[in-house]
Amino acid sequence: MEKRLVTAESVLMGHPDKVADRISDAILDEILRKDKEARVAIETLVTTGLVFVSGEVDTEAYCDIEKVVRDTVEEIGYTRGKFGFDAENLAVILSIHSQSPDIKRGVVKKDGSIGAGDQGVMFGYACDETENLMPLALELAQQLARRIDYLRNTKKLTYLRPDGKVQVTLEYDKKGKPLRAEGIVVSVQHREMDLKVLKKAIKEEVIEKVIPSYLIDQKTKIFINPTGRFVVGGPKADTGLTGRKIIVDTYGGFAHHGGGAFSGKDPSKVDRSASYMARYLAKNIVKSKLAKKCEVELAYIIGEEEPIGVNINTFNTALVAEELIIKTIKKHFSLTPKSIIERFNLRTPIYEKTSFYGHMGREDLKVGWEEVDSVTIFEKLLKSN
Repeated sequence: MEKRLVTAESVLMGHPDKVADRISDAILDEILRKDKEARVAIETLVTTGLVFVSGEVDTEAYCDIEKVVRDTVEEIGYTRGKFGFDAENLAVILSIHSQSPDIKRGVVKKDGSIGAGDQGVMFGYACDETENLMPLALELAQQLARRIDYLRNTKKLTYLRPDGKVQVTLEYDKKGKPLRAEGIVVSVQHREMDLKVLKKAIKEEVIEKVIPSYLIDQKTKIFINPTGRFVVGGPKADTGLTGRKIIVDTYGGFAHHGGGAFSGKDPSKVDRSASYMARYLAKNIVKSKLAKKCEVELAYIIGEEEPIGVNINTFNTALVAEELIIKTIKKHFSLTPKSIIERFNLRTPIYEKTSFYGHMGREDLKVGWEEVDSVTIFEKLLKSN
């Protein structure tokens, strides 16, 4: 193909699915503050006037889950009854029980080791399109969402409300280089107002502040609230569920995604921890200039420590054989759940802030899986070939 169009989306922190993700991770953080060894798998549903929290928790610590829910909803910005979902008046229903002993016996070993909390395949990805080695279209979408939330939270645009979605479509040439923006979509919740005022502000204060001018030309299509008014939003307009924005959480569709979501799960769940490890490996490989793109695949068996499969795909951009990169990974990196947890210090309450604007590429959070401290390991492959 001479050129192709690639699209990525993001959502604002008040999107119903992200509200559910954030509540799940806020509960996880609060439990980990009191019990680092807790086993947690929390799922949240939000709808008009209601938050339903369910799942499995093994801990000796007490957590006031209802308070965490209300504090989180308030922090997001749902503070008025007219929203149909507000921190003070919503109902909070809990249905939580302990982890199945059949699962626990495979995870917690007598010798202190940790088996994988589930079976499955996890992926990590990196590319050299941006400084944080994330796909450009996704990075721009995340920055659009971040900018809108900033304008709302700082009251620079007082008419904005918490819910919204954004989307960026870029045109790439046949070598995989982004050339221009084909389309930009912003749908943002607002109070009753003149839509011309809203569209002008979003164009000038969001799109033009985020999207580099070299990407926008006369053919770029810009859509701002394309259906018209967006007054009713949030959980009143659309039920939200934990784990329903997994592409936003990861790579915007530029890479594979495993079968499991992240939010609400403690790090013994390889859905989460192994995905972070896969991102770390992919990022260090690309940062070493061993490849321009890299996808790392890790597959686990429930109760087993070592992954059953390790694979990579460099999309024909590697400067050495992919088999050599795999051998290097196996030689220098422990991929057991315990080692991953210790490497990234995953038993600390770091998760709530990952629940919005993506889990990957978040150099602002100083999380371990975004470090590039293993670059020299892969650079040695270049020197020896």
